Amino acid sequence: MQTAYFTHPLCLKHLNGKHHPECPERIGAIEDQLIASGLLDYLQHHDAPQATLAQLLRVHEGAYMDHIAALVPARGIIQIDGDTALSPHTWQAALHAAGAVVAAVDLVMTGQVENAFCNIRPPGHHAESAQAMGFCILNNVAVGAAHALAQHGLQRVAIVDFDVHHGNGTEQIFHDDPRVMLCSTFQHPFYPHCGADSGNEHIINLTMPAGTTGKNFRTLVSEQMLPALNAFQPEMLFISAGFDAHRDDDMSMTGLLEADYAWLTSELKVLAEKYAQGRIVSVLEGGYELHALGRSVMQHIKVLGGL
Repeated sequence: MQTAYFTHPLCLKHLNGKHHPECPERIGAIEDQLIASGLLDYLQHHDAPQATLAQLLRVHEGAYMDHIAALVPARGIIQIDGDTALSPHTWQAALHAAGAVVAAVDLVMTGQVENAFCNIRPPGHHAESAQAMGFCILNNVAVGAAHALAQHGLQRVAIVDFDVHHGNGTEQIFHDDPRVMLCSTFQHPFYPHCGADSGNEHIINLTMPAGTTGKNFRTLVSEQMLPALNAFQPEMLFISAGFDAHRDDDMSMTGLLEADYAWLTSELKVLAEKYAQGRIVSVLEGGYELHALGRSVMQHIKVLGGL
């Protein structure tokens, strides 16, 4: 079966200001690599729909969403905090970003595709139930995971977050929900300066010091993440796919390469085939050096699609 590929033109319209690392060119850098590699033609293409209010309310507070929507400017850019901005199309872009993950879940759960990749922005894993931060407005992967539980009756889903920053929003949303296992690898100490000691039996936080190499990363995954996932036996696997731990990305001080992302994707695909009928939905998070981002996502999708 094909891998589904979700994006939407409005994801290009969300602006954070000049020289901001989370820029519209990130989506284009990924698509350029998929075209150059010949992979784009092998994917099943879908425009992301908007998430509905009911879908969003599973993980976000209504008052928070009303507040953000009301803040969106008619022109220009306003800052929510030092990292996170709103422009005229931000809210609509965020709705389509979250909606992409929901639609991907539906396609995968109904067997129309084996897995999916959502090339979307703004990213989501720092967004808490009532707080935007770290470039994130809505927690896209959390919306998708909650949809899989509520709409499709799953009992156990897992989220693997390999962004170099801790997925604090995803942790906050699911910290007390044992149906969701979160396995998060992240540089520590580092933004958002939490996660090292906040886990529990289903929140597996795996810290990496600055200077972590691919070899160190693979050992961490093999010895701690994969055993936890195997014990949990998820019925569906989500990936918060951040590629900012790449050696060439100056957002962090870690040294992963495309081959490391391909290796982890392969390991997760084996696990999903064992417990989850191969069902994976992968959601773009970070990754800010455009060439490294494009190459890394291309390898990620190549493994997902068995190409």
